Amino acid sequence: MSIISRAVFVLASLLPLAAQALAPTVPVEALVPSPEHRRATRLITHFIGNYHYKRAVLDDALSESIFENYLKALDPTRSYLLQSDVLEFGVLSEEFDDDLRNSDLSTAYDVFVRYRQRVDERIAHSLSLLEKPADFTVDESFNFNREEAPWARTTEELDELWRKRVKNDWLSLRLSGKKDEDIVETLRKRYQGLTRQTAQFNSEDVFQTFINAYTTAIDPHTAYFSPRTSENFKIRMSLSLEGIGAVLQNDNEYTEVREVVRGGPAGLSGKLKAGDRIVGIGQGAKGEVVDVIGWRLDDVVDLIRGPKGSKVRLEILPKGAGADGKTRQITLVRNTIKLEEQAAQKKVLEVPLGGGKDAGKIKLGVIEVPTFYMDFDARMAGDENYRSTTRDVRKLVKELMAEKVSGIVVDLRANGGGSLTEATELTGLFIDTGPIVQVRNSQGRVQIEEDTDDGVAYDGPLIVLVDRNSASASEIFAAAIQDYRRGLVLGEPTFGKGTVQNLVDLNRFDEDAGGKLGQLKATIAQFFRVEGDSTQHRGVIPDIAFPTGLSSDEQGERALDHALPFARIAAAKYRALPDEEQTHVPQLRKLHQQRVATDSAYQALLAQERAAQKAADETEISLLESKRRAQHDKARREQNENENRIRAAHGLPPVALKNGDEEEEDLAAEEDEDDKYDVVLEEAANVLRDLLLVTGAAQGRLAEAASAGRVQPEHANSVPQ
Repeated sequence: MSIISRAVFVLASLLPLAAQALAPTVPVEALVPSPEHRRATRLITHFIGNYHYKRAVLDDALSESIFENYLKALDPTRSYLLQSDVLEFGVLSEEFDDDLRNSDLSTAYDVFVRYRQRVDERIAHSLSLLEKPADFTVDESFNFNREEAPWARTTEELDELWRKRVKNDWLSLRLSGKKDEDIVETLRKRYQGLTRQTAQFNSEDVFQTFINAYTTAIDPHTAYFSPRTSENFKIRMSLSLEGIGAVLQNDNEYTEVREVVRGGPAGLSGKLKAGDRIVGIGQGAKGEVVDVIGWRLDDVVDLIRGPKGSKVRLEILPKGAGADGKTRQITLVRNTIKLEEQAAQKKVLEVPLGGGKDAGKIKLGVIEVPTFYMDFDARMAGDENYRSTTRDVRKLVKELMAEKVSGIVVDLRANGGGSLTEATELTGLFIDTGPIVQVRNSQGRVQIEEDTDDGVAYDGPLIVLVDRNSASASEIFAAAIQDYRRGLVLGEPTFGKGTVQNLVDLNRFDEDAGGKLGQLKATIAQFFRVEGDSTQHRGVIPDIAFPTGLSSDEQGERALDHALPFARIAAAKYRALPDEEQTHVPQLRKLHQQRVATDSAYQALLAQERAAQKAADETEISLLESKRRAQHDKARREQNENENRIRAAHGLPPVALKNGDEEEEDLAAEEDEDDKYDVVLEEAANVLRDLLLVTGAAQGRLAEAASAGRVQPEHANSVPQ
């Protein structure tokens, strides 16, 4: 099961080609619910009321949450609607529960029409502000994070808010190197685009937005997909995808890269990173780059996707950079995402044994599992060689054992999940028979998924490496390995998505709808570990937590509104292995903490994370150009210094601070060099090395190294303290 973040995201660049033409504007009088919308509402409320895991009651309290969600979806920065608008519709919103039961959507559409009116008013005012430049010598600030700000009471308050907003937009572009005449043209197009985008919302879009205000008031993973969005919703199981390979989401007015899919053009290029923001899109080698700040996600998707072999140019605001950060442009060629690139892969690391530079090295295997996949089509067709995570990992384990590795790291970082069957069967490669995960449905019945195959593919030392984006099926695997005491889990607390969703085609239940009802994705069950705890909300807590500089409360399911809480059921009957390795965890944790405290590369990585988080947490920004420029230059210097500390630790030459005019090819070459090191994976390998030493499992390898003259005698029996 894939992660659904706070904002709706789609596999934007993995989808089939669709028409690139801009949607037509919609007359206000056409913004009324259709008979199909009323039919869909009846079915949606029925399914949620009877089959949703939470069994939420549609009442006045839920009505309030629906209204709040709807306002947040339309006006997340509280920059368009007035307090009087909110109060006027707030009274009517108290009846949303009755309206939904009666399929009466009129109030929801009235709210949107008012919102559209306010957008037109604000943009008209903003365009007038572009007629003369602002004074950037005035020491004032702009509060751009207004999710919790009070609604403006008067038009004059909104005028002042937008004066500062336009000034900030102008200053951001100025600091990024644009000239004033180009800035005016860019902002004029941007603001006119906001009006056009809003005017292109049709009745179906309004319906989807409102219904999702209802579904997300219940839990963050229940969602309605209109017929258009249903077309775009693809589950990445067979890995036979086409596009640039990036998962996108809305982040305020930016389109943010949620994930770069390995094996796709973006992943293979190394030019696009998770956390980057796409601010402009151009077609082909010379097409005009269209500013997409403030655009609807669907429309950004339409510009990015295209046929295999065609080029798309993306203007990128890098992760951690402020709105005035220097953008860069990358060119990608849309292509098929190859199964071989997306599937599990292995590599061998040679890690120093300790005791000095002459102490020799030990070989450790790494198996990277980016998703839990299965080629269902090939399997159904009877292909005996169909690809799956378990089949591929079994083969990789054999190859690593043939290379005589002394331990294995299974890397699940950024693995958002996938096939439950594969998570179960993959666990079976490392443990003997037994239950893997418990699944409780909305009726309270518990089903146990088990590994029934005798024997294991690998019984040696094992580490599972996870991070904040390891979710769902990844958490099932990591939790089972931890509960059976089969290996140690390292890294960050995982995402905490312990729920199961089912996709319901509403058209199956209304033959007269003509296929116009869309789909409902609803939460129907919850995962529980074999020892009884849910993976929901808490995630899997590592045996040894790596420092991140971030609070675990700020990430994953824990940060989502209306997320289902942690829960516990009775443990399943299972037999854990002796806890020999667990007895060494305090010592291993101490060694890890001592090492990273003095590791310049790891500390530089933490500094980068903290800087990115600080930028993301900012709510107010100076509009004084001298102060803003100094802050911008300081952030760039610190980022460059941290990057060079990491490079120095890996024997790479420093990178000069860029002035923003270097060629793209130079940047790409540096990114290729960056791929040669992975600070977190290196530390996981160090912990595995420590585990081998403290348990004595590495003594044979040490003796072999000593006999070959690579280890001094006094180091032959060294164990880290």
